Amino acid sequence: MLFFFNLLVNMGPRYVWFRLRYELRRRTGLLKAQFPVNPPVKALITLPQWKKHHGRFFFESREELLANASDGSKPSDASSPKSSATQNVSDGSKPSDALKQQIAEYQKGNILFFSASYYSVSDWLTNPVNGYRYDATKHWTQIPDFSPTAGDIKYVWEKSRFAFLYPLIRYDFYTKEDLSETVFAEIESWITANPINCGPNWRCSQEISLRVLNWTFALHYYKSSPALTEERFQRMMHVIYWQMRHVEANIDFSRIAVRNNHAITETLTLYLVGLLYPFFPESKRWKTLGKQWFEEEIAYQIYEDGTFLQFSMNYHRVVIQLLTWGIRLAELNGERFNNVVYERAQKSLEFLRACQDKKSGWLPNYGNNDGALFFPLNAAHFRDYRPQLNALASVLKIEEGCFEDGFWYGLNSPQLSPVGRANESPSLQGRGQGVGFPQGGYYTLHDGDSLTFIRCGAYKDRPFQADDLHVDLWVNGKNLLRDAGSYLYNTDEKWTQYFAGTASHNTVMLGQHDQMLKGPRFVWYHWVKKASGAWKNEAGDPPCQIFEGYIQAFGQVGKNIIYRRRVTKYTGTYRWLVEDWLENAPESVPMHQIWHPSEAFFEGFSIKAVDQNNQELMAQETQGWYSELYGKKVPAKRLVFSTSMRYIKTEIFAVPLLPV
Repeated sequence: MLFFFNLLVNMGPRYVWFRLRYELRRRTGLLKAQFPVNPPVKALITLPQWKKHHGRFFFESREELLANASDGSKPSDASSPKSSATQNVSDGSKPSDALKQQIAEYQKGNILFFSASYYSVSDWLTNPVNGYRYDATKHWTQIPDFSPTAGDIKYVWEKSRFAFLYPLIRYDFYTKEDLSETVFAEIESWITANPINCGPNWRCSQEISLRVLNWTFALHYYKSSPALTEERFQRMMHVIYWQMRHVEANIDFSRIAVRNNHAITETLTLYLVGLLYPFFPESKRWKTLGKQWFEEEIAYQIYEDGTFLQFSMNYHRVVIQLLTWGIRLAELNGERFNNVVYERAQKSLEFLRACQDKKSGWLPNYGNNDGALFFPLNAAHFRDYRPQLNALASVLKIEEGCFEDGFWYGLNSPQLSPVGRANESPSLQGRGQGVGFPQGGYYTLHDGDSLTFIRCGAYKDRPFQADDLHVDLWVNGKNLLRDAGSYLYNTDEKWTQYFAGTASHNTVMLGQHDQMLKGPRFVWYHWVKKASGAWKNEAGDPPCQIFEGYIQAFGQVGKNIIYRRRVTKYTGTYRWLVEDWLENAPESVPMHQIWHPSEAFFEGFSIKAVDQNNQELMAQETQGWYSELYGKKVPAKRLVFSTSMRYIKTEIFAVPLLPV
């Protein structure tokens, strides 16, 4: 009863009614009947006709790109930005060591999963972690997302997403080694092993959409290759068509039940397929509805301050890449979205760059992170957001492209608009100027080479982690006090509770209670509904910036429990003061202040705390965990200050105290 009541209050009657009706249709077989298995093949266009009549893509073909490269327009396969004037240097026209490694591993049968680990992949249906093989004869409605026996279904979806084609295409371009036969053989193999609407790879409409986009990229790159035969082309068109039929038929699930980056991916793909494959019978409808729905999703999911409803840095980057595809291809085909798309795209850039460490290009390891990087078009580290942010800024004509991504989007020398460079946002200028994004609930401060990142927000959309008033600290490109990450979505309850819960964040717990009550899977009860925060300047010697925020939380413990945090950053020094208060909390439950220091923290920093009587508190070193990439975790130190009182003051400082 608690589950249903909280679901109704938090998600609304429309969501609850849709889920009940959807589950009824699934169990009765009505949903299955809507998705036919192995429909008859019908040729809609010939290969020669398609080559002459299709929407404009980022580039014309492999041959065109290689011809342009011979004229000096080569991409820079590097992890650091270069100006357009120095981009086309000789070392930038060769594959990087990282790319060479991916190709070498691929030749051994290994695929890089989640930008984290290589796995030997023998087929399209077997989980490489536990060897479980899905039944490709089962209709997709009969296959669960989460199964203790099958393990995490993402390990089967990962190769079927076909993001692994990008390293092959990039390597082909740099070495001029034609890999078209390899690419089309992979696509043919998948088509043979995955009958339409059967098996795990038809289970998720977002995975289907990504597969279509990535096949489309390969199709355009190799459009003039002899390996693209009429027979192969017809098989691809048949399966692309039915994949999009599937996406449209199930779009309400993403738009009502999920309402996150899945919906953005699927609606955009409907639009792009309608745009690029105008010969499909439904293309006109897909293009019209996809565009309308995409605009609606962007307006709803990206708040006016540029923050994103999934409260995740990596999922926000997913949306950045989708915006880049959508805006660029619309422009190339003489179309334009509603103004809100461009406004939210630029606001997203401003927000993410305000949260970005300037030296490394990395962002806090904050929010759910399944390793998603849909279109890997460069050699940078997975955590480096500069290439993707720069590509979108270039598409928006507010910044020059200076990474390899821009080359593939056809953006070598964009004409800049008078808006100015997005990475010179007013929020990032000056020393010690705090900036807030109150709709999403984020507050950041850049002071010299330090970054202070604070999360403080109420939820009107579904929360994913109980982490309010978490603090991330960065100095000189190093994440000193960090978020533990999210590890795996389908794992033991112990790990789900830790990585999604308050225990894995730099904030306060009340006894063993999270700030909200964990429900099944991604569900939380007792959402934080009241929260507020702000920065203020304070003159002094030295001057400082002070953040003050509060949340009403721990609803499962008692009513009207308030948690307040004040963070003082002393301008021009590596020194922070963090003060925490609890109000209306039961006296019998202790207060725990938790910190997750990285190895770099202990190389030059110290932390100490006192209670409300100014008595020193000793840090208890407990077992913590850190997950930088999906599916990987390592033991890490976790420091906890505990008191039966309701106040803790903690000082964090460099040893010796040095100026910024």
